Amino acid sequence: MDAPSVLLIDDDARLCALLSEYLGQHGLALSWANDGVAGLSRIVQETFDVVILDVMLPGIDGFEVLRLLRRRTAVPVIMLTARVAQEDRIQGLDGGADDYLLKPFAAPELLARIRALLRRSRVGRVESVVRVQSLSVDAESRKASVVDRTLELTSTEFDILDFLARAAGRIVSRDEMTRALHQREAGAYDRSLDVHISHLRRKLERAGGPAIRTVRGAGYLLAREG
Repeated sequence: MDAPSVLLIDDDARLCALLSEYLGQHGLALSWANDGVAGLSRIVQETFDVVILDVMLPGIDGFEVLRLLRRRTAVPVIMLTARVAQEDRIQGLDGGADDYLLKPFAAPELLARIRALLRRSRVGRVESVVRVQSLSVDAESRKASVVDRTLELTSTEFDILDFLARAAGRIVSRDEMTRALHQREAGAYDRSLDVHISHLRRKLERAGGPAIRTVRGAGYLLAREG
């Protein structure tokens, strides 16, 4: 089996080289580009399993790269940022990023997050398709639709919807969902799940699908019945 392919878009050449060696030792094939334009060109010409995208890039910044990238592909994206403000991280998630990691970071943590995204995108299920009211979620094709209207979802949005659909009728806590999706606990100030849920809720509402309810102090619920 070919090694999973990862594209790193970062202008720190030393970091690129170090991560290429480290991830290569752990079964991943890392390519890199040192600016946003070059990174987008690689994405157009090649196929990657995961993209790691720095926010601070020469020319066009990571947020703009993410916006343009999302026009072409739903490939999982981990954003790297040295900015500590929560608003900057939320901006990346709003733009379609699947996860984020603050610089400086430990290489094993990045590896763990890459592996989590790979597991989520490749996991097989006994029952491929699950239906909740007018919603249909197909884990094998990674497509979701309401009646005959396909939902345009990012990789993480699909994973959350698939998780909620298979747990339809019961309340799912933030910790349970974060552990399932990211293999870590939900932090007190971690807004990433809330942002993704908000996006999903709007997309389902526009398509006329079932609502995702927030149960205060408990978690989220996708009801089986309308």
